[in-house]
Amino acid sequence: MDLYRTKYYDCNLTHYSELLAEKENIKVSISTITSILRKEYILSPKANRSSKKAVKKELKALQSKTKSKKKAALLQSSILDLEDSHPMRPRCAYFGEMLQMDASLHLWFGESKTQLHIAVDDATGAILGASFDEQETLNGYYHVLYQILHSYGIPYPFFTDNRTVFEYKKKHETSVEKDTFTQFGYACKQLGIDIRTSSIAQTKGRVERMFGTLQSRLPIELRLANVSSIEKANEFLNSYIKKFNKQFALPIDNIKSVFETQPDIEKINLTLAVLSSRKIDNGSCLKYQNEYYVPLNSQGIAVHHRKGTTAMVIKSFNGELYSCIGEQVYALELLPEHKLSSKAFDLATIPDMPRKKYIPPMSHPWKQASFEKYAKSQYHRKEVA
Repeated sequence: MDLYRTKYYDCNLTHYSELLAEKENIKVSISTITSILRKEYILSPKANRSSKKAVKKELKALQSKTKSKKKAALLQSSILDLEDSHPMRPRCAYFGEMLQMDASLHLWFGESKTQLHIAVDDATGAILGASFDEQETLNGYYHVLYQILHSYGIPYPFFTDNRTVFEYKKKHETSVEKDTFTQFGYACKQLGIDIRTSSIAQTKGRVERMFGTLQSRLPIELRLANVSSIEKANEFLNSYIKKFNKQFALPIDNIKSVFETQPDIEKINLTLAVLSSRKIDNGSCLKYQNEYYVPLNSQGIAVHHRKGTTAMVIKSFNGELYSCIGEQVYALELLPEHKLSSKAFDLATIPDMPRKKYIPPMSHPWKQASFEKYAKSQYHRKEVA
């Protein structure tokens, strides 16, 4: 009773019995825990309607015999409303046949709410990718997709609702780099992943129920691990998701996989990119995130273009910057505000030869013309125009 009130509060009782055995070396059955807590009018957050009605009835009887309104109010506050139910439907036949993806805003850790992005395989119920972020963002979903591509391969479709980042339409937003639907959609198009959406949340009940389970378990696990930042939370997820899938998901080995071959790291980094349109200025440079960059060819030599030339900046998943101008891809080098040395006042040194720069081959998916064509074809961007 003391452990539940002070350390493991808000646990559902099944999870509580597991934590007692794992962390306190106390092995007690769920029925014993239920009866002990029930005597103090403490119900599981997952208690059913009949149990809540029974406790309310007892509270009313107790209130008629006692003048302790404070105790009655405390008991009443422990009774939680039932979760929204979702209709069941048959699982998909194969592993990777459909992944349900969504994000949930919740007080997962610390004092402020954060968004947990996850992707759940419909056939096995396994969480294949998970990432915390402050908001529901392209970055959060890119991290989930990176985990899926790196660990399993290319799935067939994503299924989500059209109130998330995938169908986000900010009608007054003209900047393509902030248009997350276009960015994520184009990345999936290059990989051959279909995106299906629905306005009815119950159609993706698998991921909705998963969030119900995670909201009752994960905050307690994060609190016991003293997690207080997004960085530590994402690090904790790496081990926790494996443990969670082992307990709740169906064995992957017994179900046929229809994932396509895993891409190499280079292709993943280039595919999960954010694209931005820029113009070359008078100094043959382009400005990106308040910094000036010079396009370099594969030999490390600066390439000059006319003022006003349109360039597409490619920020890959690992943070490297490239530029696509016309049908040619260049590396981008940061232009410092001041030279690092002076020919007049520093000792004479042998000038460094330009280092060769890695330039992705033209077989990579990011080509300026094809992306611009895809962006213009999006219905919500036609509305902006």
